[in-house]
Amino acid sequence: MKPDAAPLTYKDAGVDIDAGDALVEAIKPLARATHRAGVMGGLGGFGGLFDLKAAGFRDPILVSGTDGVGTKLKIAIDAGLHDTIGIDLVAMCVNDIVVQGAEPLFFLDYYASGRLDVEVGRRIVAGIAEGCRQAGCALIGGETAEMPGLYADGDYDLAGFAVGAAERSSLLPRADIAAGDVVLALPSGGVHSNGYSLVRRVVERSGLGYDRPAPFTNDTLGRALLAPTRIYVQAMLAAQRATGAIKGLAHITGGGLPGNVPRCLPDGTRAVLDGSSWAPAPVFRWLKETGGVASDEMLRAFNCGLGMIAVVAAEDEARVRDALAAAGERAIRVGSIERGPGGEADCVIEDAGALWRA
Repeated sequence: MKPDAAPLTYKDAGVDIDAGDALVEAIKPLARATHRAGVMGGLGGFGGLFDLKAAGFRDPILVSGTDGVGTKLKIAIDAGLHDTIGIDLVAMCVNDIVVQGAEPLFFLDYYASGRLDVEVGRRIVAGIAEGCRQAGCALIGGETAEMPGLYADGDYDLAGFAVGAAERSSLLPRADIAAGDVVLALPSGGVHSNGYSLVRRVVERSGLGYDRPAPFTNDTLGRALLAPTRIYVQAMLAAQRATGAIKGLAHITGGGLPGNVPRCLPDGTRAVLDGSSWAPAPVFRWLKETGGVASDEMLRAFNCGLGMIAVVAAEDEARVRDALAAAGERAIRVGSIERGPGGEADCVIEDAGALWRA
């Protein structure tokens, strides 16, 4: 060290330990608000503890899921709107758990930035806590990383990890999915959290800023595109517990309907969906028309209006729809299961052009 050089500190290198400590203190009440049966201890330990027996399970199978929010984060950052992106983070994990027939139990987040902004971090974690509240799971821990040189000032990244459990006998999908079963769907709340690299290209082509009015709704473009991913956990668990009739579920994420519906179907079957049976939200038509996106590409990149798919026997359709209605969800019949030509399961959308007709 040069004789006249001042001693370096971690803060000089871009990492503010005091800011990290301040964020932990700010989010402790947010985490406490998500407490549920089975949680042991609180934030601050080296690991989160959870007691499955206290949560009421007898013969549990653990089901885990991890995900991020993708480039939807760039819209949140560019628009300065950070309050709902945490809901997306939770949704992408817990919706993948419930489709296995499991109840999400706890959640951990990873929040990395170039320079920690305590207020932005608090808003993000408040969204995570809200997502956990909607899913009925506990926020029991996480990690905050400040990494100057890896992320630019103002940029951040999010990842999440959720663990759930199901009784061995209630795991999904069931083996008895067969031709003649009915495909029900729950609507999405918009684009959710997939396809945002394409969304951002469409926005560039449109020439609109995120603070400008959205052409397809009564809000700014930024707020409209940041509509959070819907969390289907409570409704799906309630319907399954009330009826025991759900055979399979599919969360419609990247890959759209063709890429996700077959994941809950046995080989040798295919889901045949009727494109005239539902109407996508106006944002999808705007993306298609403004970006000149082909119909097949829309169906592969986006959920196109359906966030969750359920497969039930035809004789159980009314019971399941009634149970979902009691849980606050309006399910619609969008298709049926048929025998396929053999090989892997498939999903076909008939009359897909109807999705884009005014």
